[in-house]
Amino acid sequence: MKITDKKTKRPVKIIQFGAGVFLRGFFDWMLQGANDAGIYNGNAMVVRSRTSGADPLETQGFNYTHLARDASHNEAMLVDSIEGSLNACEDYEGFLALGENPDTNLIVSNTTEAGITYSACDFPSEACPESFPAKLCALLYHRYKKGLSPMLIVPCELIESNADILKEIVLRHASDWKLEKGFFDYIEECSFRNTLVDRIVSGKPSEKIDLGYEDALVNTSEYFYLFVIEGEPDERLPFDKIFDGVKYVPSVKPYRTIKVRILNGAHTSMIPFALNRGVPSVGECLKDEEVSAHLTECLAEIVDSLDIDRGETEAYAKSVLERFANPYIYHKCTSISLNSVSKFKVRVLPSILDYERKFGKAPRALVRALAELIIFYKNGEPSDSPDAMEKLKNGTVEQALSDKELWGEDLSRLAKEVNAYANSSKR
Repeated sequence: MKITDKKTKRPVKIIQFGAGVFLRGFFDWMLQGANDAGIYNGNAMVVRSRTSGADPLETQGFNYTHLARDASHNEAMLVDSIEGSLNACEDYEGFLALGENPDTNLIVSNTTEAGITYSACDFPSEACPESFPAKLCALLYHRYKKGLSPMLIVPCELIESNADILKEIVLRHASDWKLEKGFFDYIEECSFRNTLVDRIVSGKPSEKIDLGYEDALVNTSEYFYLFVIEGEPDERLPFDKIFDGVKYVPSVKPYRTIKVRILNGAHTSMIPFALNRGVPSVGECLKDEEVSAHLTECLAEIVDSLDIDRGETEAYAKSVLERFANPYIYHKCTSISLNSVSKFKVRVLPSILDYERKFGKAPRALVRALAELIIFYKNGEPSDSPDAMEKLKNGTVEQALSDKELWGEDLSRLAKEVNAYANSSKR
């Protein structure tokens, strides 16, 4: 069988901004599952962000295989739900024409965190604007002028309040371009949904996979997935009917807090500890008795610090340990250590502060994680801003902890506990 042999004809219902491995291994994987289960009947048209070059998927009829794997799952899915792709900057007329399809009612995006930003530009009457929000505004305006229905808009970029921010920028462009009031009303009728997405998608496998057919664009991920969508369920995106990890909720904020504090916080509190002991990868961290014990204690303190349903946070913490141990996902500790100071401030420090407020004392393991970070910056090979590296490498522990530019507040009250670890270490 050739991978191009399978192509089911379906109406194009989705415009997808972004052609990277994440959407292929997350949203498009779900789209295929929904099509295969018969609860959906639609394909996605991809809008690529690169300004030139052919789409590699075109050589395979826009088909590819996705592998979702962990210790308990080894699922190979042939994805044929991508209709095609175009480059908006090279084919602006074709891009705008996507908005003329009455079957199309959903927009999904993953343009990276930097994609949802405002960049002033003139009204794009002939040339395509550069930024994603400006492209979206132009597309929606074209659709509005054609008298077609408002759309469901689901951004997957990993920023807080992603849809709220995207809508605000779209309205700002509409104001810059002095568009009529009716279009502002149309934007309000569109449903912009804040989301949280969670899946480790690792792209092309390192090993040869025997599929029974040739596929040069195999995509891989862990099996775990979570897609949280704010608001009431919408028939334009019915993935929740077959995927347990797809949830419509009143607010994504508690889910975001759980993910950032537990998953990302676990990474950030573990990595300097591991690197100070020469452990090279996340999987090997779980096999190292000392690192694994530190991680487990950090996770327990993070869960204790949260005022969110304990059953849910404990279950998520357990899943994090299983995900970190996934033999099919290889994460180098040095890669994760990039910009550890700013990561610690966002991902770990809130857990320390909440723990202090709840229990009247500092959390032992998380404070040790802070000490290990300072040890790593003094003796290891960190990659961070020159200012952060200079302050942690050459300043005293007291000076580092009292620096509000680093942490957002004075942490010198933790100096005694941090010194108990940092100054005693000869690593």
